[in-house]
Amino acid sequence: MEELVARIVNAAGITPEQAQRTIGLILAFLRKEGPADKIDALLKTIPGGEEAAAAGEDDKPSGGGLLGGLMGMLSGGGGLMGLASQLSGVGLGPSEMTNAGKELFAFAREKLGEDQINEITSSIPGLRQFM
Repeated sequence: MEELVARIVNAAGITPEQAQRTIGLILAFLRKEGPADKIDALLKTIPGGEEAAAAGEDDKPSGGGLLGGLMGMLSGGGGLMGLASQLSGVGLGPSEMTNAGKELFAFAREKLGEDQINEITSSIPGLRQFM
């Protein structure tokens, strides 16, 4: 997990704490929205991945400002808009979210392979923008 945190810190220009929470939120989102068998395989290839996803499921970021709160309400708290609202609550802006997502998927591609990651991203509408 330390390697992934460091890569996201460098790619997105965020703190290690923000990176750790971001990883957890994204993995929890994938666990909820993606194909269970593919996500389980992904979580097993990332050291600490299952724990991070569990922490992300429990993470209720405070804040996010008015816009983040409205985005969460409008989206029903789910989907990519709900994830964006949660990441906003961690203090990430749109560019940090995109850079963190791209780095996480680059790391996942190295661990799991291109085909598996493509199956995950194609199963969740809008997720390919983070590739």
